[in-house]
Amino acid sequence: MKFFILSRNDDLSNELMKSAKTYLEDFGLILDEENPAIVLSIGGDGTLLHAFHKYKHLTSSVAFVGLHTGHLGFYADWKPEEIEKLVISIAKKEFEVTEYPLLEVTINYRHGEDSSIYLALNESTVKSPDVTLVMDVELNGVHFERFRGDGLCMSTPSGSTAYNKALGGAIVHPSLEAIQLAEIASINNRVFRTVGSSLILPKHHSCLLKPVKGPDFMVTVDHLQLLHKDVQSIKYRVADEKIRFARFRTFPFWHRVHSSFIDSDLEI
Repeated sequence: MKFFILSRNDDLSNELMKSAKTYLEDFGLILDEENPAIVLSIGGDGTLLHAFHKYKHLTSSVAFVGLHTGHLGFYADWKPEEIEKLVISIAKKEFEVTEYPLLEVTINYRHGEDSSIYLALNESTVKSPDVTLVMDVELNGVHFERFRGDGLCMSTPSGSTAYNKALGGAIVHPSLEAIQLAEIASINNRVFRTVGSSLILPKHHSCLLKPVKGPDFMVTVDHLQLLHKDVQSIKYRVADEKIRFARFRTFPFWHRVHSSFIDSDLEI
């Protein structure tokens, strides 16, 4: 089996990467950066986000597994002292594949340029270089509201515990194929009004954002921050592709939520 390893590039992560590479090659696995069957991320959830974006063109064939060298992550569940156990599991066990939904982001431009299409594992946000973002929000082609505020955040179920949660959005189990739109400091008064709540959209629904004020926007896709000019619309939907995780043991989602936000001392 072919593998590749990405490290957060701190001393501990690099040391574990070196050990894992040696162990896996000793077991007969082949290091292949171009077309791995499994990618081991050593660091944190941010490291795994980088790994996903490096291999997002291989979503149907590559599986990810994470080892955390900081706090327990939502994607990185193995501990540094378990490196030998993890390596043996990769080399000797048939892993179970768990799939999570992804977010597709399509940015269309006003003067005939090709659309830009991205995949997000956690979320995408839209903000204006000006003080206030003004966007018409369409759901399934029907006008829903005119948003005024600092920005909008569309998240995946697995990303619902990140920025979305900080915005007051709901935590959504990643077995649900859905996306969630959350407001960032919306303006609500007697003149301007938004729904004031996050919206959870199922797979067969789409959300289209149409600029009302200004054609240039700061758009984030996970850790990537991009300035897009002359924007006509931004479309969000549940992607056809999914991310695949290699599971060698149970890692219940609600257990991760509990460990991260309620009781960090709970054992896995």
